[in-house]
Amino acid sequence: QVHLVESGGGLVQAGGSLRLSCVASESTFSSYVLGWFRQAPGKERQFVGCISRSGISTRYTDSVKDRFTISRDNARNTVYLQMNSLEPEDTAVYYCAASSYTYTAVREASFGSWGQGTQVTVSS
Repeated sequence: QVHLVESGGGLVQAGGSLRLSCVASESTFSSYVLGWFRQAPGKERQFVGCISRSGISTRYTDSVKDRFTISRDNARNTVYLQMNSLEPEDTAVYYCAASSYTYTAVREASFGSWGQGTQVTVSS
């Protein structure tokens, strides 16, 4: 289990940007694939994207491609979610999660450690 703490959420107008951070209290941070998920009110949790252990590889759900970017700093035990061109439909609680699976094998159900979430609200 990895302890994860997200920050950076808030209220932003449509078209604006936010950067979420997620810090892990785990010395083996670089051994985990990190992912971002979101859950809007009344909806199921949705996979946003994930990043490989080295940070070289990323993948995203179609709705955020070309707008969101995941990066990580293994020296700081931190993963980031840069969100640009935000839309009201992006309003949700955003969670980071960690998986001990390899990047090629990881699936949504592979993430076993979760943060508490941070609220992102995009106004129209």
